[in-house]
Amino acid sequence: MTSRTIALGGTTYPLVLPNVRDPRLHVAAVIITVHVLGQVGLHFAVSVPQILAAILASAILEVVLTFRQARAVVWPASAMLTGSGVLGSSRVEPLDFWWGPPSVWLLIAYAVIVGGGLLITRRLRLLGLAAAFWLTLLVSLGVLAASGHCMTANWAFAPVCGVDYRRVIVISPEVLIFLFFMITDPKTVPSGQVGRVAFGILVAIASTLLMAPQTDEFGTKVALLSGLVVLCAVRPLLDRLVPAPGAATDQLRPYASRLAFGGEPRRAMRMFARAALAVAAIFVVSAGIVLAGSPARLPAMPDTAAVLDRVPHQVDPATFPEITISSDVTDWDHEIEGQGARDIVLTLAENLELENQALLRGDESILPVVDHGDRLTEMRARLQDGADTGRIVIARYRFDALDMSLIEPFGVQTGLSLGLAGNGTMTEETYDASGTLLERHEAPFAKTFVMRRALGDRWLNVAVLPSEDGS
Repeated sequence: MTSRTIALGGTTYPLVLPNVRDPRLHVAAVIITVHVLGQVGLHFAVSVPQILAAILASAILEVVLTFRQARAVVWPASAMLTGSGVLGSSRVEPLDFWWGPPSVWLLIAYAVIVGGGLLITRRLRLLGLAAAFWLTLLVSLGVLAASGHCMTANWAFAPVCGVDYRRVIVISPEVLIFLFFMITDPKTVPSGQVGRVAFGILVAIASTLLMAPQTDEFGTKVALLSGLVVLCAVRPLLDRLVPAPGAATDQLRPYASRLAFGGEPRRAMRMFARAALAVAAIFVVSAGIVLAGSPARLPAMPDTAAVLDRVPHQVDPATFPEITISSDVTDWDHEIEGQGARDIVLTLAENLELENQALLRGDESILPVVDHGDRLTEMRARLQDGADTGRIVIARYRFDALDMSLIEPFGVQTGLSLGLAGNGTMTEETYDASGTLLERHEAPFAKTFVMRRALGDRWLNVAVLPSEDGS
């Protein structure tokens, strides 16, 4: 019982303040350090007021709910930790899986998270739970990655697939924070050794099953957290299936041995049956993961080489102007400069010419090779309009200037994109259904051509946006 009280409206209520031995204060120290690193060196896309607003909102909710239930004013330690972990720049969401390329600041963040996490989980005797979760997640995501699973992410030009998908998640600082400081909350996990390890394993499996159908990083992050929610909801059932805390059987090695061998005379037969049951369970879980992930697999890649071989699309790189590259592009990927940037511009010019050929030939099969997302939808509509009206309008561009920059996800397509803001002269040509030129005129243009590697290696057109003045 607490000896502190507080008077509210003439009534005295118990007041529970933080205790220096409370491990949640130690967790808070780690999280605050990460936030400082994020502001100083990792360039988190959230401001200090946003961080404080999230923490304060969570704290107020817990204080109010706890007061209604216990008629006491309790320091909201857990809620403040939760609030500090839902910090999207434009909406409430967990931090990104990928925090940036290797750097001194990132190494310091890993050291703080892993070092603090190991100290706290060891002190609370929760290291087994954390290890069980991480190892199970490693294996489960290996199964999912091997099935060809992909997700789009705000920090990647191309879908994150296969081995890269598993690597990014299992070594993500956000996942390490989740395993060290969220699933290991002593108030929400079982008390016994066996129960805790089982809890960690099941959280990893539930999270993977929920992550499998997700096609973008936001859904994947929410699914990871939802696995913990599911296990917290069914924990009363889990408590009935594992040894009682402190019981003679509540030890990992004896319990595992008893599961494997039993205690009956027919030891070999029991051992074989239990092993077969374990193999069957692993197979069922693996099959469930693969089946659940089927909606997130990329569509079949179009035969790019065949289209490029049969459709003329040659352009002269000598006609390209000097390309100005924003520092945010080279900071993100140093290979996108010099010849790398010119290769991307060459691909853009080829894609624009292939779009023209698709319109002139009435050949829809060309479009998926060069377009994706909003641009693919737009070009298919233009192709259908040409078939309906018998008038085909194409555009050819002569660039006088090109500026390359990063563009955050927008519209129906997700993932980081390159924006090529160009101006120059556009020649618009109109043909009839037989291919006869009806009219041609030139006009200046200023547009931003948006590209990303939406399906793999080739840069695809995903949008063409007007310039800021609307032209």
